[in-house]
Amino acid sequence: MKPIAKLGLCTLLIVGTFNITGCSVFMAAKQPEKKDTKMLAVGVPRAVILAEFGAPVSTVKNGDETVDIFSFKQGYGKAAKFGRMMFHGVADVATLGLWEIIGTPVESGFDGNNIAYQITYDQNDNVKTVVQLKK
Repeated sequence: MKPIAKLGLCTLLIVGTFNITGCSVFMAAKQPEKKDTKMLAVGVPRAVILAEFGAPVSTVKNGDETVDIFSFKQGYGKAAKFGRMMFHGVADVATLGLWEIIGTPVESGFDGNNIAYQITYDQNDNVKTVVQLKK
C-alpha cells in the first residue's frame, strides 16, 4: 500500500472513530442534575423550594396551608457526570469506538432515581412539614 493511501486510511479511521464515539458520552452529559434535597427543611420559604425544584406536579390550598407535591428524577453531581463523560470518551478512543457496545446500555441505566416529596407550608409560605413519598 502506498504511503498516501496509508495516510488516507489512517485519517479515515481516526475521523470515523471520533464520529462513532459520543453516544455514551452524550448520554452521560445529559443526565439529570442533582437536586439539593437538604434544603427541604422546616422554615425554608416556598420561593426557595420552587427555585430549586421547579413547579410542583400538584398544589392544594388547605385553609391557611399550602401543600405541594414534587416529583423529579434525582440526578448526579457535576463531578460524577464529568468523570463518566471522560471515562466514556477515553474508552471510545482506546477501543476505536467498540466501547459504545457496552457504554451506551450501561449509561442508559444511569438516568436518575424517581423521587417524590409532599411539602406543607404554613400561612407565611414557609415549609412546615416534609414527607418523602417515593425514594
